[in-house]
This record gives sequence, C-alpha cells and structure tokens, in this order.
Amino acid sequence: MASVRLRGWALCTVSLINSAFVFITGADFIRFISFRAIYHNITGDTTLCQDSIPWSVALQDSSVLWCLFVDLGLLALFIIQHSLLAWSPVKQTLQSVLGALNRTAYCFTTALALQIIIHYWQPVTGAPCLWSVRHAPWSIWFPLLCFSLHFLCWAIICSIFMIFDYPELLGIKQVYYDCLGLGDPMSHKSPRAQRLLSHLRHPVCIELGVVLWLLPALSLDRLLLAGTLSTYLALAHSLDKQDLAYLCVHVNHKLQLFAEPHKGSADTSDQKEK
Repeated sequence: MASVRLRGWALCTVSLINSAFVFITGADFIRFISFRAIYHNITGDTTLCQDSIPWSVALQDSSVLWCLFVDLGLLALFIIQHSLLAWSPVKQTLQSVLGALNRTAYCFTTALALQIIIHYWQPVTGAPCLWSVRHAPWSIWFPLLCFSLHFLCWAIICSIFMIFDYPELLGIKQVYYDCLGLGDPMSHKSPRAQRLLSHLRHPVCIELGVVLWLLPALSLDRLLLAGTLSTYLALAHSLDKQDLAYLCVHVNHKLQLFAEPHKGSADTSDQKEK
C-alpha cells in the first residue's frame, strides 16, 4: 500500500513539474515567435535585414546560407520529434514502457525541442526583408496593430486549450486517472470526441498562422519558420464535416456554461437524473 501511494506521489510530482516546464516554454515561445519580432520595429531597430544588399548577393553569402541551414535543422528536429512520438507503433511502445507518463513525456520532449529552437535560432541579418513597414505613420501604427492582433490571437489560443481539456493535453489527467485506477481518460470520451482529437490535436491553426505571418517586417529566417510550421500544421490535420459539426456543438455548450454557470449545473444534474 505504501509503495502504491509513493508511486502515485512520484507520478504526480513528475507530471506537475513537467506542466510547469511546458508553461514556461509556452511563454518563451510566445516571446520568441511573436513579440520579439514586433519589438524590433517598435523600437526602431533595423538589424532584422539589410535592404541595401541585393538578393543575388545575399543568397550566395556563406553566413546567410549557414544560418538557414542551422534553422532548417532545428525545425527538422522539432518536426521529427513531434511526428515520431505521435506515430502509432512508437506511441504504443512508449505507452507500454511509460504508462501514465506517456503523454507527459511527449509534452516534455516537445517543450525541450521548442527550447532548443528558441535558444539556438540563427537570425538572418545579412539579407533583405521580404517586406518591411518603415515609413511614417505606418512605421508606428502597423507594429502596434500587429501587437494587438497577436495579443488577441494568443488569448484565443489559451481559451481554446481551456475548452479542449488542457489537463489531458498536458498529461496531468492521465496520471490522475491512473492513481484512481480509472484507466486512460481518452477511453471515457465519446467516440465523436476521440475521432475529433485524432484529426485535430492542435486546434490553433488559424491563430498561429496569423502570428507567424502578420509582422511589420518579414526576414528570410522568419519566412523559413512561418512557411515550415504552416505547412506542417496544414498537413497534420484532416477535419471533415462530421468533426466540424461536433466541434461547433461542443464549443457552443462550453460558451453556454461560461455565460450561465447555474443553468449549466442544473442541466448537468437533469442529465444525470435521466
């Protein structure tokens, strides 16, 4: 009995520490992918690109090519990690080895891959920008507009994760259910919910697309980052009409619960009595 209790405490500790690491990585990723790029323009920093250098010269510069090579390798590392661990044979093997910590390990390696990208990303400063808003008054107003839209998109992304059962996404729920002997929390979801999650595990495509592309200046390395992640997100999902219909019903139900919590509790009680 004591060993079982000790095991439960150990699993919970690992899961909670990992969740803190994931949240910290999420904050670092927001700063890296969104606000740091806008900050360069708001402060008047012009080191993002060199418009005076012709493209024919920039694309033959060894320093530019090396930066792109390193950045492409970092993106490949993230894509391989994110896809390999989600591949069914690997996923089943890890499930048999790690048990309830399988999802926790997936989130940890994802956060670790993002941290590697954040810390080792090589900005391309020796090439022109694909676009750059530098003329008044748009040099001030457009970065502020981008900042506002980015803030809105990240707020929507956080809200979506709240709706999509973030404890299960982070692996906390798996550990909790294992300690109570309830099995995999995914097995308690309806078949329609399981089908939706298998097609849409990352429900942030549109919002992430906005923060990837909507910038006052688009450098060559940012083009590589935005293009690669956008393509990966587009290929990773296979929604159909049945998924969208279920998603709309689920979101509307959540919104009704937030708007009228007392009524939502009463409806839940009525459903249980039925």
